[in-house]
Amino acid sequence: MSSSISGKLVSETFNYDGGRQVTVYVPPVPPKAIVFASDGRLISQWGGVLEAVDVPPTMIVGVHRLDDELLRLHEYSPVFDAERFAAHERFFVEDVRRWARSHFGVELPAERTAVFGVSAGGEFALAKGLRHPDIYGAVFCASPGGGYRPPAVMPNSLRRAYFVAGTQEPFFLKNAIRWAVALRDAGADVVMTERVGSHGDTFWREEFPMMVAWAFDYSTPPASSKISLQSQSFTGSFVEGKIPRPKCLQLHRGCLGVGWRIPHGN
Repeated sequence: MSSSISGKLVSETFNYDGGRQVTVYVPPVPPKAIVFASDGRLISQWGGVLEAVDVPPTMIVGVHRLDDELLRLHEYSPVFDAERFAAHERFFVEDVRRWARSHFGVELPAERTAVFGVSAGGEFALAKGLRHPDIYGAVFCASPGGGYRPPAVMPNSLRRAYFVAGTQEPFFLKNAIRWAVALRDAGADVVMTERVGSHGDTFWREEFPMMVAWAFDYSTPPASSKISLQSQSFTGSFVEGKIPRPKCLQLHRGCLGVGWRIPHGN
């Protein structure tokens, strides 16, 4: 993917924790939005997917993960190792963001900034969105793990969240729905999309342009609107330059899976 992009990839190694790499996808034109992502070795490579469709030019700042899966989980989820989580949070929220601002001259408001994660990284994105709503105006969350769960008293600080999970990963799908409902009940604008696939499938990457379009481009109806699921058809595939543009981007079915907006009061 990275060899076919028109933008460029820039990598930097920080002193944090013995050396941690950050890879940034820089779009070919000045960015109008920025996504900070965990699992950055993977997600930073998805810039080409954005270039192939009609979405605002978006920078991806990807912080690389640890190879050790247990330590990765401790960095990403606040429930296992509070000290390690807090140290990584400071690095991600303060150091990396400050470097991106100074190195690329990009400083965008919260409504143009999102945080994104997959699997355990989805827990990480949710924690960051709840704890730093003044920085991240939207959360993109794919197939979140189950360690970090909605608190008994959910703050109403997070304004927007987009979830996706697969039909063949019931544990992660259940986690996503649990969070989507909890955030909806707390007043957030929430999209929940169900795709055919299992954990780690390509639907994570394929959903990314939909997340970007929803957060940074297309208008959506008020959160109090009553919306029913409906079919949407379109010609071609979004990876070929077409994405569905229904009246509400949240509603899509067929090869794009099943999606619904979670209205309030239901």
